[in-house]
Formats: sequence, structure tokens, C-alpha cells
Amino acid sequence: MKKEINSQDAPEPIGPYSQAILSNGLLFVSGQIAIDRSTGQLIQDSIVSETHQVMKNLQSILHEAHTDFNQVLKCTIFLKSMEDFSQVNEVYGSYLSDPAPARETVAVSTLPKNVNVEISCIASVEN
Repeated sequence: MKKEINSQDAPEPIGPYSQAILSNGLLFVSGQIAIDRSTGQLIQDSIVSETHQVMKNLQSILHEAHTDFNQVLKCTIFLKSMEDFSQVNEVYGSYLSDPAPARETVAVSTLPKNVNVEISCIASVEN
């Protein structure tokens, strides 16, 4: 059984997918980009502010599912340029505590709306 999770504080999906799906105590959060839901604007003035907005969007979806970053098991980070790795890593790490989730970071040629970073995650949700 699966349940759709949608936060009014995170951007609406820009395609045929859900913000997140909850199934058997696991929350699968779709990749988030730096759209500020309150303004509809894409945040791209710096890789730091862009990454903070992505993490805030993830946080909003986790909150909607009654969980948080402490319950994140796995993340995938997609970067347009590995030159941004250290700055993204620093912002990303500021939202997490030990033990940090499993993760991979992948460089890709393009991302939706030509953003510089996209992050997805899987979290546990207690019943």
C-alpha cells in the first residue's frame, strides 16, 4: 500500500510524480530543486542559497510525513558541476546529525529547469 505525501510548503511537482510516497514505514522523497513555494521563484543566486532552498523543501516534505532529517536513511545528490561539491556538502551536512545517512553524489550534464543541484532522499517514518 502506498500513500501520497504533499507539503504546501514545498514546490508542486513539475511532472507526473508525487513529492513523496509513503509505503511500509519508508518515505521516498522525489528529487527537490530550489523553487521557493511561497514565491514560485527559482533560487539560484549562489550554490549555497540554492542548496539551502533544496534542503528546506526536503525538510517541508519530511515534516508533512511526520518525520525529519534524523530519520533519513539515504540521499542522492545530483550536481551540474563537481566544482560545487564542497559548498553543497557543507550546506547539506548542516541539516544532518550523526550518524549521517548513506549517500551518493553524481555529476550530471543537466537538471530540470537548468538548476545546479537536486537532492532526493529515503527516510523512515514511525507508525
